[in-house]
Amino acid sequence: MTKSILTKTNIFLIGEEQNMTETDAFPKRFSDLGFEVKCFNDLRAEELLLKIHEASTASHVDADCFLCVFLSHGEGNHIYAYDAKIEIQTLTGLFKGDKCQSLVGKPKIFIIQACRGNQHDVPVLPLDVVDHQTDKLDANLTQVDAASVYTLPAGADFLMCYSVAEGYYSHRETVNGSWYIQDLCEMLGKFGSSLEFTELLTLVNRKVSQRRVDFCKDPDAIGKKQVPCFASMLTKKLHFFPKS
Repeated sequence: MTKSILTKTNIFLIGEEQNMTETDAFPKRFSDLGFEVKCFNDLRAEELLLKIHEASTASHVDADCFLCVFLSHGEGNHIYAYDAKIEIQTLTGLFKGDKCQSLVGKPKIFIIQACRGNQHDVPVLPLDVVDHQTDKLDANLTQVDAASVYTLPAGADFLMCYSVAEGYYSHRETVNGSWYIQDLCEMLGKFGSSLEFTELLTLVNRKVSQRRVDFCKDPDAIGKKQVPCFASMLTKKLHFFPKS
């Protein structure tokens, strides 16, 4: 089993309206795992783009991983800076292999705590599902000319982690902070140095999905649910093992 041992890393937390969980406990979880933490708050769009550009053009030769966290408001495929919204792909695109060569072959993780729409996810009851055997299909083979140099796609080794599925509200408590960051923080504390990271994210998905809105000024939100999601373009398993 292939494992990545991550030692020197970077994390950027950029956002607003954060509470103690998000400003203190959450960064500390990653610091305890060997991350070098840098925090920026209430940035204007121009300032945010500048910080991200500086991070993408910096040398990451000695780093094993790059992690960027946004704690903000959002809508669809955008997040909000202090004064304007920015397309997420504009930010992540700066770290693709053809733009940021010192991170080629290294995990580039983006964690985004923000709403992605105005829909409330509703509770449903699971039904028993009968397993059935599907017919095996012939393998679809792609033949390519042999190459002497191993290359990676420019978009490889990204891991996009969202607090909620596209189109839905991301819930936040006034005292404890966002559901997603609370549960991600807890799982990192318990399993951050032992579980493969996408397995840990799956536990976070389950934990958040078991929550429901009990108290809210918006009566339409009562009883509503949330489930995070992540999209992995990683080419290796991702472990945050301490360096021996």
